[in-house]
Amino acid sequence: MLENGLSAYLINGSDPHMSEYVPDRWKTRDYLSGFTGSFGFMAITQEQALLWTDSRYYLQAGQQLEGTGVEMMKAREPEAISLDRWLYENLESGNIVGFDGTCYSASEILQLKLTLDKKGIKTKDNIDLINALWKNRPSLPNAKAFLHPINYSGISRTEKILQLRNTMHKSEADCIIISALDDLAWTFNIRGADVECNPVVMGYGIISDHKAKLFIHPNKFTHEALSELKDDGVEVLDYNNFYSELQKIEKQRILIDPNRANFSIYQTLAQNNFLIEQLSEPAILKSVKNSTEIEGMKKAHVNDGLALLDFHLWLEQNIGKQKITENDVALKLKECRAKKFGFIGESFFPIVGYRNHGAIVHFKVTPDTANELLPEGILLFDSGGQYEYGTTDITRTIALGPVSEQMKNDFTLVLKGMIALSTINFVKGTCGCHLDVLARAALWNANLNYGHGTGHGVGAFMNVHEGPQSIRPDLNSQALRPGNILSNEPGLYRTNEYGIRIENLIHCIEAENNQFGTFYKFETLTRYPIDTRLINKLLLNRTEIEWINNYHKTVLTALSPFTSSEEFKLLKRLTEAI
Repeated sequence: MLENGLSAYLINGSDPHMSEYVPDRWKTRDYLSGFTGSFGFMAITQEQALLWTDSRYYLQAGQQLEGTGVEMMKAREPEAISLDRWLYENLESGNIVGFDGTCYSASEILQLKLTLDKKGIKTKDNIDLINALWKNRPSLPNAKAFLHPINYSGISRTEKILQLRNTMHKSEADCIIISALDDLAWTFNIRGADVECNPVVMGYGIISDHKAKLFIHPNKFTHEALSELKDDGVEVLDYNNFYSELQKIEKQRILIDPNRANFSIYQTLAQNNFLIEQLSEPAILKSVKNSTEIEGMKKAHVNDGLALLDFHLWLEQNIGKQKITENDVALKLKECRAKKFGFIGESFFPIVGYRNHGAIVHFKVTPDTANELLPEGILLFDSGGQYEYGTTDITRTIALGPVSEQMKNDFTLVLKGMIALSTINFVKGTCGCHLDVLARAALWNANLNYGHGTGHGVGAFMNVHEGPQSIRPDLNSQALRPGNILSNEPGLYRTNEYGIRIENLIHCIEAENNQFGTFYKFETLTRYPIDTRLINKLLLNRTEIEWINNYHKTVLTALSPFTSSEEFKLLKRLTEAI
């Protein structure tokens, strides 16, 4: 920093594609701080090192940063001080803030500069200090890629490219830039394994009226795949040629999403072109699943439910008889899913929390940190699978033996919130932030709360976290639409005691169209029982009890034809009416 004249250096741990989960090469935040959560950003000065993260990771960050000299800062809280504000208050006029512009979104840096400019603080956006420090830094991922067939995608890449060109014409644009990896995979109907748990490929795209360019390492594809892409009008160019290609673009009107394009892309194009800033069109289109994708997602949830039944049977047969740890649970969940047709891998690393670990919202277990399970208390496990026809994400909290009344009451309040969101009808134009309170109301009335969002979008054989829609308190102007798939996952966490979360995936569908407007509702996709042993029935009303019983009838009907006699016996017990 001294050699580069920097008073502060910033790291956000993302990659040039603004990914949430990144290849090893870009795990710069992990490398520098030891914090392994999926969200966080750092500021380093000569005197201090700070790391901001949100409530999902407060406990984890506190543990991982202990003794490092890195101070944890709270983000996404009403009273929290933002990074740009902290820099404004702690630096002087003429000071320089450095960062790697390829690893920050354009919107982040434009906001940062807006704040810092008021005090005369300057920025340098082309500095990667980590590369010089990180010996044996991992190289670019080189996993093979493949084409996603239309019998799973439902729409051909030529149709998708045509949809994007129609958007360009409406916006009077000449071309569109695609840099987010899930947008790229959706647009070109490609999949890969460059990012753990996310079936995406490192690449970029530029689509104009007459050309569709895909920047990717050509050796990732077979000759047959390259030939099919060429036949569909897609020109495949080397990944490393993307920025030089951008420099050739002049006097064009370009569609770009400043939240999904990195600052270097934005800055390169802004020099000689007119940028039309709007929400990524591939992200919007991708969020509305077609009928083929919906059927694939439903199939994935039946197979996922069967895998969980296999896991649950193993757990019941062995708990208290042999040593089982949280890490064993994580491994077993993957083993059970791997037996199912079309399984590609996990959709994220399983979150398994027993006792105090359950209160760490995104606890990542290791063999060394794993608690041993005992036939008492509750176990929280949040896991999912990537199948070639769909993606799953489910959380269940189950009793391993005797539980306290407080656990039952907490569980029931969380369940009431999940049911409230599952059963609401809402008018067209409603955003997820308008519905979030439904999942919290029962908890709030008991002066309880959870710090994370209630629901995120989910991809179809794609990233398990997908926008632009969400259900959380933060203002998000993206209205929910039929075809959106989201998680529904309220929770409650008592520090150093236990955690509770119940999660189903829900699909937005049309409910009714009348003189008062068009109304939507949610269809639950997840097919696995909710542990009724943890319910305090006195806290439920008749409608909630009916929902639980009807849901369990649906689960029983969906899974029972594919079960063994032992599995069916367990399933029948787990779905008994209350």
